[in-house]
Amino acid sequence: MEPTHLFELVIAMFLAIIALHYAAHRLGLPPSVALLTGGALLAFVPGLPAISVDPELVLVIFLPPLLMDGAWAIALARLRRHMIGIASLAVGAVLFTCAVVAVVAHLIFPSLPWAACAALGAIVAPPDAVSARAVLERVRLPRRLQILLEGESLLNDASGLVLFRFAVAAAATGAFSAGEAVGSFLVLALGGAVVGVVVGTAWVKLVRRLGDEYLIIAATVLLGWISYLLGELLHVSGVIATVTTGLIASWHQHTVFSAATRMRGTSFWTVMIFLMEASVFTLIGLSLRDVVERGGGLTTVIATMGLPMLAILVTLVVARFAWVFASDLVIRFCAALGVTRVQPLGAGGATVLSWAGVRGVITLALALSLPEGFPGRDFILATSFAVILGTVLVQGTTLGRVIAWARLVETETERARLTMSQAEVAMVQAQLGTVQSLAYDAEGKLIHPQLLDRYQRRATVIVDYAERTEHYKPVLHAHFDVVLKAVATGRRELIRLHRAGDIDDETLDELERDLDLEELSAISAKA
Repeated sequence: MEPTHLFELVIAMFLAIIALHYAAHRLGLPPSVALLTGGALLAFVPGLPAISVDPELVLVIFLPPLLMDGAWAIALARLRRHMIGIASLAVGAVLFTCAVVAVVAHLIFPSLPWAACAALGAIVAPPDAVSARAVLERVRLPRRLQILLEGESLLNDASGLVLFRFAVAAAATGAFSAGEAVGSFLVLALGGAVVGVVVGTAWVKLVRRLGDEYLIIAATVLLGWISYLLGELLHVSGVIATVTTGLIASWHQHTVFSAATRMRGTSFWTVMIFLMEASVFTLIGLSLRDVVERGGGLTTVIATMGLPMLAILVTLVVARFAWVFASDLVIRFCAALGVTRVQPLGAGGATVLSWAGVRGVITLALALSLPEGFPGRDFILATSFAVILGTVLVQGTTLGRVIAWARLVETETERARLTMSQAEVAMVQAQLGTVQSLAYDAEGKLIHPQLLDRYQRRATVIVDYAERTEHYKPVLHAHFDVVLKAVATGRRELIRLHRAGDIDDETLDELERDLDLEELSAISAKA
């Protein structure tokens, strides 16, 4: 394919993404479902060239920034608090699922070598970070379940990748050592963490020296790729390196970013991640044609592999349920013995956690990276795609109803000590203290009376609001509705003045930015 045609195809894909996202919004569907289905339908449009996905390129392009975004947004304090549960899912559940899928695959096809069965298990075992984010952004979960799913999706790729590499090596050499696999995993994980710490620390020092907000944004955008590629170059886990770097950058961004850098950087980053996430699902759908052709056509694939693929999909779901519910039973048993550090999830929470294991780009990339001639390659490819379709289309569309059925409630231990209003009171009182200390000159004369009065009145109002939040909410919403209408009127007048030639572009940009900030502040206050 010529470079210009490839570029045209990319632009067409972005246009399709916008159309599919809009259709999903209008139909009330998860965007991931619309994108995956739309991509699969587009794959069979007559005249459209076949899309062959390079798995290594897909991982390098998409995985680092998406992992970085997940690490950037995750709550670090809750991540530390629930690390045991996250490790149980990211390592234990992946190992257990891999083993169960391997056994079932070998029972279905006794002639398939154990190493190939293990490779299939490693490919489909880890839930995907991109798919998990796409599903979770449309549902509301208690904080504990949210952090368990987010943390699992960030860290389990490393487990799946290690298992996959050892399974492929075992298929090629006929030898496998469990001890060597465990040792290799520890080296990869610890090495990746070290690389992540080094890159993250270097980024913090660099950002403090750069000074220019556009350079800072550019350096931050490249951060995930740098960490991932350096980790892979040093033969450690690029996934762990990227996640570690993202956690460090997220922790320090509040002190090294200016307000302008944060606003502009967040806007750019949000659009970029949106396009990358959407592109991943669309590419998965577009790759269906290649997978079907490898299997001898859609009819042949369904006739010869339909029931085995369904069996693997069911096994995958059952294995996750078994692990999650067994883990919850262990927690209950420990609680009965007096060990109450971790509270049980309960039947509803365990069901939601089990049903949320959606697969995506990692599964497809690993399946496509199997070498030619690998035992059972066509079956593994077709099964991997069936798993992605099944989990995204079935679990992704029904998770909201499962959550509603479970009637989950936030536990007291997961609630923050201070509410939003109480935190605002503490912040404003600290500001008032600073203004009071600087409002008088060395002789004790008041030199900033209006500023002092402004902060005193603001502190009084916010304290009163925190004490009577429910009473003030309707009044506050009405207040900011008026503010938003006033902002809209001011913007129309500003544009009229510019169109009439009464103000120049610089004045328009400056005043429009003030209106934008006022509008964002009002919208945030209403939320």
